[in-house]
Amino acid sequence: MSYYIVLYKLKIMSEIKYYTPEGLQKLKEELQHLVTVERPMISRQIAEARDKGDLSENAEYAAAKESQSMLELKISKIQDMVSNARLIDESKLDNTKILIFSTVRLKNTQNNTIVTYTLVPENEANVKQGKISVNSPIAKGLLGKCIGDKVEILVPAGKIAFEIIEITRENNS
Repeated sequence: MSYYIVLYKLKIMSEIKYYTPEGLQKLKEELQHLVTVERPMISRQIAEARDKGDLSENAEYAAAKESQSMLELKISKIQDMVSNARLIDESKLDNTKILIFSTVRLKNTQNNTIVTYTLVPENEANVKQGKISVNSPIAKGLLGKCIGDKVEILVPAGKIAFEIIEITRENNS
């Protein structure tokens, strides 16, 4: 294993990430698929390539071994993520402040448009569904704020001024 892979593994092993039960289940299902479907498939590819003769000049064998290495790294990463995963008990979160899993209606005070975002863990973000990462610039600018607060948030396109209109939670709306 290379020096950089070891450093990467040490870095990700110590990171605790927060998940919803659905997000953690999705991660576990991905791990299960990689271990039970992808790993045996690559093993077969390696065996087939090995059967074709001289391994020193066998590009198919080298490619299969490289794929195996990348797959094992991905499996290791997801195993570490699962082992360091923490579920968030949304029932214990304060509904008066913007926190992770808050659904927030905001008024852009510059053009009076209304937007709604739900702050979720980074791995569950999906902008098309209105779910933004709690680590995004907008979410970071909103965390801890209350209804009626006005905030200016620096985003890549410049500053955006918002007024917080509503804070809800999916399970407590």
